[in-house]
Amino acid sequence: MAKRILVVEDNDLNRKLFCDVLRAGGHEVEGCADGEAVLRTALKFAPDLVIMDIQLPNISGLDLILTLRKNPALQDVPILAVTAYAGKGDEEQIRGAGANEYLSKPVSIGPFRMAVDRLLSPASSPTG
Repeated sequence: MAKRILVVEDNDLNRKLFCDVLRAGGHEVEGCADGEAVLRTALKFAPDLVIMDIQLPNISGLDLILTLRKNPALQDVPILAVTAYAGKGDEEQIRGAGANEYLSKPVSIGPFRMAVDRLLSPASSPTG
């Protein structure tokens, strides 16, 4: 069954790769390059999963995760965070903001698909 996935990624190549992989898996995908448009896009698209780049221009992916978690319509949507700058303590900070899963870039397709499948699984906890 197709799920709706919002991909928040400012890098055009990464966003296209994520979207192509997800569409190939049968999902309905919306890409968003502008961090400032994420909340508006998410409310309109009503995703089953959000894939969130952490390093975005103008606004932090961490701030966006916190914003999504505060919105009643989006607070239970699973979030997969991805970042190129994985330093000590970053994963804890990202999960603390409300991300359910975390992958560091460069992202390999296998682990990416597995994380997406876990988060879309009916057995997974939405705010796990």
